[in-house]
Amino acid sequence: MADITLTAAVRSNLSTLQSTATLISSTQERLSTGKKVNSALDNPNSYFTAASLNNRASDLSNLQDDMGQSVSTLTAADKGIKAISKLIDAAKGKANQALQTEDVSQRNKYAKEFNDLRTQIQDLAKDSGYKGKNLLGGDGNDLTVKFNEDGTSKLEIQSVDFTDLGKEDGDLKLGSLEIAKNGDFSATLEGTITDGDTKLASLDKLAAGDSIKLTFGEGDDAKTAELEITADSTLNDLTAKMKEVSGSDFKLDATAKTITGSVGAKLAISYTDNDSGDSADGSDLTAATTIGVKAGAWDTDSGIDSSLTEIKAAQDALRAQASTFGTNLSVVKNRKNFTADMINTLEVGAGKLTLADTNREGANLAALQTQQQLATSTLALAARANQSVLQLIR
Repeated sequence: MADITLTAAVRSNLSTLQSTATLISSTQERLSTGKKVNSALDNPNSYFTAASLNNRASDLSNLQDDMGQSVSTLTAADKGIKAISKLIDAAKGKANQALQTEDVSQRNKYAKEFNDLRTQIQDLAKDSGYKGKNLLGGDGNDLTVKFNEDGTSKLEIQSVDFTDLGKEDGDLKLGSLEIAKNGDFSATLEGTITDGDTKLASLDKLAAGDSIKLTFGEGDDAKTAELEITADSTLNDLTAKMKEVSGSDFKLDATAKTITGSVGAKLAISYTDNDSGDSADGSDLTAATTIGVKAGAWDTDSGIDSSLTEIKAAQDALRAQASTFGTNLSVVKNRKNFTADMINTLEVGAGKLTLADTNREGANLAALQTQQQLATSTLALAARANQSVLQLIR
């Protein structure tokens, strides 16, 4: 088939239309994607440089998410410490309440409440974790926060163990209190006994003018009381004096000739013959026994003071750890914000290499469309010149 011959004018106009159509297609792609560099064919240097910047921004974005989780872990630990501090304050209040009373049963009650608060502190520490990481949970809970892609910039956050307050080398110490337990008191009498109104002077080895000394407890905190025996003194007077010094009730068994009761400390009885000034050796009352007594940690003021000292040390430890975690939290938050700014910088830099100027591309498209219309009109005029020859042939 013979080649088709086009005039120079037609060929020129056709070439211009083809070139314009290519430029319009390229401009429309830039407008639709918003990028002037869509592939390595457009500009290899800009394309690969922008890809490198975007990849780093993506890596930092993942690290930023990890930092956000670390912030939550630190926040959970911080809230746990604040809640524990309130319970420590409540425990201190119990110790001060115990110090303001001499009633052993009341002190025992406050000691039990102190132990309950101590248990709650340990449980609260166990519940202060976030996504399986508990900075108050001890071993295995250390937190590493990475700030750059290769991990060379990082923060090591050491966990503490607040879950066992009785641990010898624990980070927070608050010992459990021994709770007082009453013992069984028993004293044997000799003589004829009918009831509580029986005269003391009628009993064997006791006489009017003598005295009975009662000692409740041991050491410097012991309490004493003395009963002078008169002709009218009765067993009821003796049990009343025993209650006065010990705070406990006693039961007289006339048949068994015994006085029994439940006491919070050792109750000792001594008898003195005031005529001779000597103790009546072998007196039945001096053979009184107290067994099964268990001293309470807060039975004495010194025991309460020891607890208050321990509480003060625990408060100091909590405040110091709160300060440490607060510093760590500040560092992680600042690095998280810095990373967000760095990601933005990288993405802006990549955009400068690849993003199109939509205003300029829009103007280019309008110009190219006008040019296309002109080329089409010019091509029509060139073709019309050939048609004039055809008219001559006709």
